[in-house]
Amino acid sequence: MDSQAQSMTSPISKQKNWKVWWRLTRPHTLTAAFVPVTLGTVLAMNDGTSINLPLFLAMMVASILIQIATNLFNEYYDFKRGLDNEESVGIGGGIVRDGIQPKTIMKLALSLYGISLIIGIYICISSSWWLALIGLGCMLAGYLYTGGPVPIAYTPFGELASGFLMGMVIVLISFFIQTGTVSTESVLTASPIMILVGAINLANNIRDLEGDKENGRKTLAILLGKKNAVAFLASMFVISYVWVFMLIGFQIISPWILLVVLSIPKAVSAIKGFIHNTAPIHMMPAMKATSQTNTFFGLLLAIGIFLGNMI
Repeated sequence: MDSQAQSMTSPISKQKNWKVWWRLTRPHTLTAAFVPVTLGTVLAMNDGTSINLPLFLAMMVASILIQIATNLFNEYYDFKRGLDNEESVGIGGGIVRDGIQPKTIMKLALSLYGISLIIGIYICISSSWWLALIGLGCMLAGYLYTGGPVPIAYTPFGELASGFLMGMVIVLISFFIQTGTVSTESVLTASPIMILVGAINLANNIRDLEGDKENGRKTLAILLGKKNAVAFLASMFVISYVWVFMLIGFQIISPWILLVVLSIPKAVSAIKGFIHNTAPIHMMPAMKATSQTNTFFGLLLAIGIFLGNMI
């Protein structure tokens, strides 16, 4: 009888476990990994380079794994510092809600870093060993974002760190491994993505503002206050779109990149969501819309560059 009951509940248990582990990856943040890699690769195509598909896939997988590992470090250290509980919004919740051992989360994060390191060695062999220093720096920053004595996430520099590393550096590495160089065009085109990746971080901190304040954090959102933080987020969106018009005006990139204007409704939805809501749970759609803005903007930018190169 017990055996029969166990077999009947097993599929449900497995489905729940799958959902728990998927939630721990914080899927809405993964846009900060795959959009920069895609954009950097398309920029390399626009530069006349024949794309090395294995290198592209290696870079994509490594970036996503590092992002997931960073999220797991966040889960582990926020729990260890007593910041997460069953009512916390926006977390994976594997420890406080599903009973996963903290050491299991840490082991998984380190394992993902290990896999990324192996992939990184392949990328270095195929391009340049100088990338080893940059890659290790990115991995260290991912750990120090919530780990270490003074986590970056607890300071006003979280947006700058995440935007620069994930939005700028990842684009340029993706471009470099295909072309063997970094161009002015690639830096300028990566700039709005850098801003939008930082915006994802700011949106997260706006949502968590009150809880972070109670726990002694000094995020940018806390220093600005909610009203000014939302205004700053709106300015980040505006600058990103204006930047695209400047790229076209200075004839740096094809006018096809105007496709990015199709993502504007998501940006507007994000700002409205933060303005009209105060509870963290009610600001979740605005947080999601911010991530979607980065996704749609980045992919439409890449498509526009590709079409401009083909037509």
